[in-house]
Amino acid sequence: MQNFNILWGIIIFIIPWFLSRVACFNGGIHEAGLICDSYQYPADDDDDGDDSDNKLMQNWMVVMDAISFQVKEHGWGAQTLVGNWHPMYALGQCRRDLNPTQCYTCFTQARQLLSRCVPNISGRIYLNGCFLRYDNYAFFEETVDNTHDTNMCGPTERGETVDPSHVTSVILNVSKGEHRFAVDEEGGVFAFAQCWETVDKWGCQRCLREAAKRVQECVPNTEGKSLFTGCFMRYSTRKFYNDVVVLNDRWTPSPREKHKWIILGCVISAILVILLIIPSVFLSKNRTTLHEKRNKNFGASPSFANVAGFSFRYDVLEKGTDHFDPTNKLGMQGDGNHGSVYKAILPSGRTVAVKRLFFDTRQWTDVLFNEINLIHGIQHKNVVKLLGCSNDGPESLLVYEFLPNKSLDQILFGKDSENVLAWEKRFQIICGIAEGLAYLHEGSGSKIVHRDIKSSNILLDEALNPKIVDFGLALCVAEKKSHINTTKIAKTLGQTAPECIDRGQLTEKVDIYAFGMMVIEIICGKKNGVFTQGSDSLLHYVWKNYMGNNITISVDHALHGNFVEEQASNALQASLLCTQSSPTLRPSMSEVVQMLTKKDYIIPIPKEQPFLNYTKHRTLASTMSIMSNGLTSARSSFHSTTSSLHPGEDAILLENLPQPR
Repeated sequence: MQNFNILWGIIIFIIPWFLSRVACFNGGIHEAGLICDSYQYPADDDDDGDDSDNKLMQNWMVVMDAISFQVKEHGWGAQTLVGNWHPMYALGQCRRDLNPTQCYTCFTQARQLLSRCVPNISGRIYLNGCFLRYDNYAFFEETVDNTHDTNMCGPTERGETVDPSHVTSVILNVSKGEHRFAVDEEGGVFAFAQCWETVDKWGCQRCLREAAKRVQECVPNTEGKSLFTGCFMRYSTRKFYNDVVVLNDRWTPSPREKHKWIILGCVISAILVILLIIPSVFLSKNRTTLHEKRNKNFGASPSFANVAGFSFRYDVLEKGTDHFDPTNKLGMQGDGNHGSVYKAILPSGRTVAVKRLFFDTRQWTDVLFNEINLIHGIQHKNVVKLLGCSNDGPESLLVYEFLPNKSLDQILFGKDSENVLAWEKRFQIICGIAEGLAYLHEGSGSKIVHRDIKSSNILLDEALNPKIVDFGLALCVAEKKSHINTTKIAKTLGQTAPECIDRGQLTEKVDIYAFGMMVIEIICGKKNGVFTQGSDSLLHYVWKNYMGNNITISVDHALHGNFVEEQASNALQASLLCTQSSPTLRPSMSEVVQMLTKKDYIIPIPKEQPFLNYTKHRTLASTMSIMSNGLTSARSSFHSTTSSLHPGEDAILLENLPQPR
């Protein structure tokens, strides 16, 4: 054991030395400058501020994804996004002396840091190895901007100063702009300069001239940088770039630099052998202890030590989705208000669904962990299963079981639906959803209020069994509270319970109201919000038929009478009980399950007519603003964007920019 302690001490000494050596070659992803515009995108007339932030974040993610493909291939990329909302333009570029791995690492870091600027209309980030910017206008040919261009002067190390003549010489050499990128060294002073690929030759030269003037203001400091709109320039008494040579107007690592990387690779291999073999020999009896320490190193709280999600690495999930290729996007499947869902194939061959969480930088990890804890504890055949999560990349990911069929609203209302959903399947789906909600409210150990029950949040497996998804708005309600008030409720037209609109009260009865509305939509084959018989809603249509003792006339005519009349009548009467105006009159979900599944169960008579007509509902739903008080929220702070764009909504056009001149 003593020999092991000595060996382990040597390893601990080697690791910091190794990391410090790698830092000399990793191209530098340290932040040089982050600039965020003080203005924000204006809200549309029919949007509140939060919805505008959501649209902006979603557009931002789409643009960043597109640029990431180009950065991997070419070391730079530029994109425009235009459509029915405010346009967005973005540019990302790495230093030419970086290899592809270094470049993509720098871009990923820049993307994460730049997200701090959202929802402002523009932002730019300068790292020591790359540059990334987005804005609301086409800025690609800009070179100099007196408002944002600046310089940064490093401290003088140990009282040392730099010879001004050497700085002037190297800056002059790199500022000629002949190849858009240049490095030089003289008298212990190192310098490099680079223009962005979208800037033409004359713009590049102008930018470098102005940048040279600003960077020389840092003399006699031992380091200086110019952060300009169209270029970047730096000098230092420390060599901070890789050796490069010019081949066909392209900079590539020199043979000497490649030799360094071969040596470095050997060092890495040797250290990995030590780190992997030695611990397995000496610490096999202490795996549990090491596992706990490893969780602490991840920064996870003790309650997350056994959460399956920590076994998923971001790079594995990213590769499994083919870098979030749009062709792998699962359309509206699980695409709720809080992220986009992609099909992913793991290295084991298993297919999963990966949900990207659009995050709000106003809050952070604790809230995300609350949500993971909540969902991870849910185990029911009619609730989607969370397999894990990943929070080690530029964005958070949730991994769910893969459900091959569409969402319920696509099956019922989709234009591409080939066959009408048979009554047997409709009734099976209704009963399954009821059982899933009863579990959330009463059987999961905590009273979980979903808050966004609707047909688009019901996914179907191979046998068309329903599963409730999208817990971005879910709440864990304290047992002793009769109701709570909340800042955020689902504003789905026609689904919102009256007590939420009028008084901000939130209990499980909100889910029961939404369930009742969804049952009516399933049976009638129509959406409540698109019913066109006068000003009445679909709910009122069913109520009138019930009062006329002919409730089954409401059943979808596309079934041509092929349904079980008793089942349809019971389900519609139960839905009317669920949608009564007073929450106290609504049954519990366990009672609803009995109404649907027990033939001898006597279903009560509704005591109230349904809530509002469609017009009033729409007016109130657009003005809801409800204060929060006394709740444990499982809503992730990363869940602040709207649902992903679907055909017929905000159409967008993503364009690659022309190649540089």
